[in-house]
Amino acid sequence: MRRLIRAVLERTSDIVVVGEAQDPIEARDAIKVLNPDVVTLDIEMPRMNGLEFLEKIMRLRPTPVIMVSSLTGAGTDATIRALEIGAVDCIAKPEPGERELFAALPDKIRIAAKSRVGSLADRLQSRHEPRAPVSGKAYRPDGSIVAIGSSTGGVEALTAVLSCFPANCPPTVITQHMPPLFTKSFADRLDRLCAPHVAEASDGAPLLEGHVYIAPGSPTHHLEVVGSPGRLRCRLRAAAPVNGHCPSVDVLFQSVAKTAGAQALGVILTGMGRDGATGLMAMRQAGARTLGQDAASALVYGMPKVAFEIGAVERQAPLRRIGHDILTLTTLNTDQPPCHSPQVSR
Repeated sequence: MRRLIRAVLERTSDIVVVGEAQDPIEARDAIKVLNPDVVTLDIEMPRMNGLEFLEKIMRLRPTPVIMVSSLTGAGTDATIRALEIGAVDCIAKPEPGERELFAALPDKIRIAAKSRVGSLADRLQSRHEPRAPVSGKAYRPDGSIVAIGSSTGGVEALTAVLSCFPANCPPTVITQHMPPLFTKSFADRLDRLCAPHVAEASDGAPLLEGHVYIAPGSPTHHLEVVGSPGRLRCRLRAAAPVNGHCPSVDVLFQSVAKTAGAQALGVILTGMGRDGATGLMAMRQAGARTLGQDAASALVYGMPKVAFEIGAVERQAPLRRIGHDILTLTTLNTDQPPCHSPQVSR
């Protein structure tokens, strides 16, 4: 696997592989000497597992890390945990004869090299017991639906936002750029951590209060919202990638603009590129409220930046406030308390 990673990266002119290590003990010494811009890290390694080593990296020498994980159940669960700890992104470990799965690795390396990881140490050190989500008795939904788009850094961001949601949260649809099979593990983990019911979206699933639907990672299908107000449902539509992504945030947002109009709230979070900006603009033009994560709290201020620059974002906010702002804008009450999440201290 190390030979394959090296071969893929050395085909590029702007990436240099400065070293290899067969276990975290070797890697620790190599990182001290070589000071790499980015580290690729497996989950299962001799002498120390990848999660334990990642925690040490983030605490002692914050460095952008990309996880290289198997597509097994255990591998995907561990990778989601790694993204919460502070890994910038993940890529699926290919089976023999599937080298094309690594085609995206150079771009992930370039994005990781530009990310601001220095703040990760402060964030890890400042974590505390999470505050309970807003009580369902204090929150009365106004009938709106919420659509959220995110990419690199989205695991941490979505965990922070959904941790604020009460059990009777508005129906929420999410497109997070993530490899196939990882979204199932991510949804299951959020379902355990959060008050609402979180699951991968299925074709035809009705949008219900207290439910969060995450677009399945897929090279062929986008998540859309279809139907009429009061009878909205999920649709998984086969189509080519949009903005280089499948599922695409733009596709989700545009469908919400068409079906829900002003009875919707759009939120764009951390991520590289411009996916979601055009769709968020369509939502705002249809009368929906829109929020964007600000530059200071975004791991990669790409998607929210483009959306803000074209006028699609009504208001920017730090990640620690976005969950509260979503509830404030979709409630019949006006006195919602703020939700402070331990995952977002900067």
